[in-house]
Formats: sequence, structure tokens, C-alpha cells
Amino acid sequence: MTPDADPHGHEEVLTRLYADHAASLLAFVLRLTGGDRQRAEDVVQETLLRAWRHADRLGDADGRSPRPWLVTVARRIVIDEHRGSRARPAEALGHDLDLVAEEDHADRVLQGVMLRQVLRTLRPAHREILVETYIEGRTVAEAAQRLGLPLGTAKSRIYYALSALRAALADQEVAR
Repeated sequence: MTPDADPHGHEEVLTRLYADHAASLLAFVLRLTGGDRQRAEDVVQETLLRAWRHADRLGDADGRSPRPWLVTVARRIVIDEHRGSRARPAEALGHDLDLVAEEDHADRVLQGVMLRQVLRTLRPAHREILVETYIEGRTVAEAAQRLGLPLGTAKSRIYYALSALRAALADQEVAR
């Protein structure tokens, strides 16, 4: 049945349903769709289309409000869409392949090798404090305790070790 061929007055029922219930139905469906307005509007449109198809049952002949029926239908549409999207695998079309490509770790490996080489050129005291704090992830206080150093000595060693590391990297033209 098309809206033009409406011998039973369904169009009048649909107009009344839209005027009386569309705004509150949209607010309800917006909550169900997590605020996705376009999806919510599609659900309300589908709900009202189904109401138009069942207009003979939604008339006010018995005095009951059609809102519970509309809310139930809208809720079921959202649930069906959710279940359907979970049942289908995610589509890969339209995705930028650069966004899904795996990261190349060659630069990171090369930097790690170069850093180990530069660390070997440092004095053992500087190397061990840098390893404890930057590589092992310990705090300065933890590193000082582990190495048996006073906290002030550990702090100054980190300062001078980082200066020596910068100089060694600059010598190898790695510093950026």
C-alpha cells in the first residue's frame, strides 16, 4: 500500500502519531543508540513506517495510547540492528590501508643497537646509573639504593652520564 492509495485513513493516523509521539520517541531512541542522531532518526522513521502498516491496530478506538507499541517496536529495531552488526564481520572496504598497516620496527631496533654501542663508550659508573634509571625503569632513589650510593651522588651521576651520552651521540651524528 502506498501513501497515495489510503482508503482506510491510515495517513491521518500516521500524521497524528508523528505529531504526538515522534519527538519523545526520538529522545528515547537517541539514548538507545548512544546519541547517534542519524541512526536514531532512521529507527524512528522505520518505527513510524511499521506503524503506518499497522494503522488499523493503532487507532484510538479502544482509547489506549500507541506509545508503548511504538517504544517496543523502536527498541526491537535497535536490538536487531545491534545483533546484526555483531553477527557480520567488520567490513574492510573504505579503510585507509596506512591506518591498518603494521608498524615497521626497523628504526627502533637500529636505535637500540646504536644506543647500546654508545653506552659501551661511557664510564662504568655512568653506564650503570643510566641502565638502572632509564632501562630498568627505577626511580633515582631506588637506583641509588640498589647501587649503594647516596641519593645526591646518584643524581649528579645521572646529570653527568646524560651529558656524556649526548656528547657521544653527537660524535656519532645520531643526535637529532
